[in-house]
Amino acid sequence: MNEIIFIVEEAAEGGFIAKAVGTSIITEADDWATLQNQVRDAVRCHFDAANAPKIIRLHFIREETIAA
Repeated sequence: MNEIIFIVEEAAEGGFIAKAVGTSIITEADDWATLQNQVRDAVRCHFDAANAPKIIRLHFIREETIAA
């Protein structure tokens, strides 16, 4: 596996939630820098060194509602 993609959303209670696409990895953090570290740590824990992805992509999705 060359890369793994995480969908990142703002958590309702604040902070961020990251969910991997195609793999059962979910992590959360209060700020962006901590989230990056949490994602790296979760990937290291989930994969052994031989099968670990070389790239982690964070795809941030932000939903916004505006008046029409």
